[in-house]
Amino acid sequence: MKNLDKMGINTKVVHAGQKADPATGAVSVPIYQSSTFKFNDADHGAACFSGESNGYKYTRLGNPTTAALEESINVLEGGCGAVAAATGMAAVNAVYLTMLSAGDHIVATDALYGPSRMILENEYSRFGVEATFVDSTNPQNVADAIQPNTKLVFIESPANPTLSLTDIEACAKIAHDAGAKLAIDNTFATPLLQQPLSLGADIVVHSMTKFINGHTDVVAGIVVVKDPAILKRMKQVHYNFGGTMDPHQAWLVLRGVRTLSLRVEKAQKNTLEICEFLLNHPKVEWVRYPGHPSHPQYELAQKQMSGGGAVMSFGVKGGLEAGKTVINNMQIPHLAVSLGGIESLIEHPASMTHTGIPKAERELAGITDDLVRIAVGCEDAKDLIDDLSQALDLI
Repeated sequence: MKNLDKMGINTKVVHAGQKADPATGAVSVPIYQSSTFKFNDADHGAACFSGESNGYKYTRLGNPTTAALEESINVLEGGCGAVAAATGMAAVNAVYLTMLSAGDHIVATDALYGPSRMILENEYSRFGVEATFVDSTNPQNVADAIQPNTKLVFIESPANPTLSLTDIEACAKIAHDAGAKLAIDNTFATPLLQQPLSLGADIVVHSMTKFINGHTDVVAGIVVVKDPAILKRMKQVHYNFGGTMDPHQAWLVLRGVRTLSLRVEKAQKNTLEICEFLLNHPKVEWVRYPGHPSHPQYELAQKQMSGGGAVMSFGVKGGLEAGKTVINNMQIPHLAVSLGGIESLIEHPASMTHTGIPKAERELAGITDDLVRIAVGCEDAKDLIDDLSQALDLI
């Protein structure tokens, strides 16, 4: 489709990367389930490996189905190219491996997704990479943490599971003034609701397991970058470390992308209604949702997001035990980690997704024992509210 870059985001969601198969006219991108690809002759093979030809060689080094997915997400984020990964953490790891060397320093959001933080603390530290974790809701904290050897600032906004926000433009300026790059985990917002590259970020990461796929049946990740030089280096690192994507996996995610707009619109509407209910419930201590004026950073959300998304957190009066009562007695949401699927999920981050972070550091990052996270799906809002009501009545 011509001039797709001039069309609206919903049109891009449906059509980006989706080209009819030239051999058959199939509207759905085929699954090129092949490990290797035949060359026309020896010179063609040499040209493919030298980079003089864009031909495919070996699926770890690129596959037509995976390439279609990369094009789709790259168009949505407005980058120069994308690298698809086997999991969200493989995508995060591709960023770290590309941007950090022994002796380098990274500044990151303290409420960063648990494993994204833990591998810096437990694994990259073994190779001389230093990490400082700060409350990035105040950009001055990021600026204060910058060191002469800082090469990367990595933020997550909205953060998981606190739903706190970070000013992307401010952090991009801080990073660039220090000669560093800014990466952001954009999983919660999706490209529909937030486009960090247009706000100054250099690298965007998604766990496509979540909203982009949307059907709770695939794990996948992707990195979108703005600078062709970074993209070239990242492909070299990522392909050689082997965290690349399978073509069938890519096809499933590409199928999910096509309904992203519809799913996010419905789930976001549900979330706002649930937020209103919880804010007025006597047994709820607090609620955090960027799409509601009660959020302390609502003004920033309005500035850099076009919607609040479909994840929220809340605290129940009575703390951990009260929260467990609610979680254990919900009938519709599954008690499970992850988010972004068509079905609602509910979990307790302090004892599940973020349990690897020491309690004191966890609480400093706002991940308190009373925090319950609900990833809202596409069910009827009334049914979800009635379910929450009966569970809260049991406290």
